[in-house]
Amino acid sequence: MNPTIQSFFHEPTFTVSYLVSDPDSRKAAIVDPVLDFDPKSGRTGHKSADGILAAAAAGGMEIAWILETHVHADHLSAAAYLKEKTGARTGIGRAVSEVQRYFKPVFNATDLEPDGRQFDRLFADGDRLLIGSLELQVMHTPGHTPACISYLAGDAVIVGDTLFMPDYGTARCDFPGGNARQLYRSIRRLLALPPATRIFLCHDYKAPGRDHFVWETTVAEQRARNIHIHDGIDEAAFVAMREGRDKTLDMPALIIPSIQVNMRAGQMPPPDSNGTVYLRMPLNRL
Repeated sequence: MNPTIQSFFHEPTFTVSYLVSDPDSRKAAIVDPVLDFDPKSGRTGHKSADGILAAAAAGGMEIAWILETHVHADHLSAAAYLKEKTGARTGIGRAVSEVQRYFKPVFNATDLEPDGRQFDRLFADGDRLLIGSLELQVMHTPGHTPACISYLAGDAVIVGDTLFMPDYGTARCDFPGGNARQLYRSIRRLLALPPATRIFLCHDYKAPGRDHFVWETTVAEQRARNIHIHDGIDEAAFVAMREGRDKTLDMPALIIPSIQVNMRAGQMPPPDSNGTVYLRMPLNRL
């Protein structure tokens, strides 16, 4: 069975969230939801997440899962807000514990148990979950981070930050636990899916010469035209390109607030003694 997939683009962070539903039962999952966040004022909002809930309600859908492809470094997750609103379960790759173990001392997160228990389910490669009668298969696709996973359902796969549009290329690998060699192998595994498989991406930044955002492509298009990893690019060439390119990149603008929230499944750190929640700014650690 092929899923029905609706996309929601959050232009401030160039992030795409997805509402994935079973057309028969109307059960659904939300993938990579965004919490609105203004870093200048420190204020959060739910306009983006509420838009997904409104679309689900309009379609008569019941949200069963809130899924993350990885611990994002460029936006805050709305998973905790959506869980509170819907009662849905949260899920992420089980290697999230590796990310938590690295960042716990960076932020002195004494409340954080680095074992993934903040999420309702930790997925391993090959795990399957049902949304109504729609089956999603989990693919462990590390490289961008060690915890990256993709969700395959019918003729579609949601790949997080592993791939971008063919004219933009591939994800960076210089975060803790990232590995360009792993990324190459993860992508080649994705590109071994049937050529007509639809690929849904987590971001788009408008490649040079393109004046519109787009976040859906196919295996065939990626194999033919991806500027970093089209057919014929071998592992050594890709690793050399990716590692060289990563050395030129700035850190994501929201990495410090994002990691603190996202490694807690979208929950904020516990409030201080005055009842206010604070996000920490570690100096000279990243």
